Amino acid sequence: MPVNRNAEHHRERVIDALKEEIFTLIEGELSDPRIGLCHVTEILLAPGGKAARVLIEADGTEEEQEKTITALMAARGYIRNEVRVRLGKRHVPELTFHLDRSRQLGGRIHELLTRVEKRNKKK
Repeated sequence: MPVNRNAEHHRERVIDALKEEIFTLIEGELSDPRIGLCHVTEILLAPGGKAARVLIEADGTEEEQEKTITALMAARGYIRNEVRVRLGKRHVPELTFHLDRSRQLGGRIHELLTRVEKRNKKK
């Protein structure tokens, strides 16, 4: 079965455009005080293109991060509509916002691997 490279290229362009526009909205246009310092790390687009998970890396305590995600979820209708208008598209995926904990998990994995290496050197 041949690979449709045009479809994959289009998908990547859509993800990039979504990421850029959502970042712009979060940085400058949303005035909710619950939204702390955060940025979009990745967008995972569903195979049909009808839904997208927006991974957000937020600064602050665990409570402040949760407030940021709650505020973004409350504003997702506005964000989706603004992205639709700015991109000139008829359909924009349904957006859900999630905390990106990959950096925290990566740090923890690195710490555990360092411990294992130290133990192996002692033996």
